[in-house]
Amino acid sequence: MVILQKKVAGLSESALNGFVLRARRVVGLRGTVNVLVTSSAAVRSLNRQFRGKNKATDVLSFLFASPADGPRNKAGFAGEIAISADIAVQNAVRLGHSPALEIRILTLHGILHLAGMDHERDNGEMARKEATFRRMLKLPAALLERTSIGNNFAKPRRRISPTRSARRTA
Repeated sequence: MVILQKKVAGLSESALNGFVLRARRVVGLRGTVNVLVTSSAAVRSLNRQFRGKNKATDVLSFLFASPADGPRNKAGFAGEIAISADIAVQNAVRLGHSPALEIRILTLHGILHLAGMDHERDNGEMARKEATFRRMLKLPAALLERTSIGNNFAKPRRRISPTRSARRTA
């Protein structure tokens, strides 16, 4: 499910939903992914609530697993992604592409986190895979390739229950 709480030029819920399905297939991620595109204030609130960081960021990923499922969810729900439309627009302007394209780049990054990848601990494995998947999905520079030019992102991989999910708390 995609929720565009904050509209982005050139992006519809159905178009982003189609991209999510393609990206999940390419990455090999099973289960539904919910994506919330919202304001920086809402993302800041989620970041504060779930990560203890009182700042906005461009993308947050919330991996879902119930205690009965163990570390991987077999019940058909992979997790949720929250994206700041405000920061995505700023990034797009700075990098010279459309805000809709930036949302897709951030969505792919979030999906990789939901698939269990962690660029903070994997010695570049996620960056290499993101570059490969980006090419397959016809996207420009991967998010991790851009971090050297000052991109602001974070990825909480907290396991939360569906009742405390990003789409329900935003």
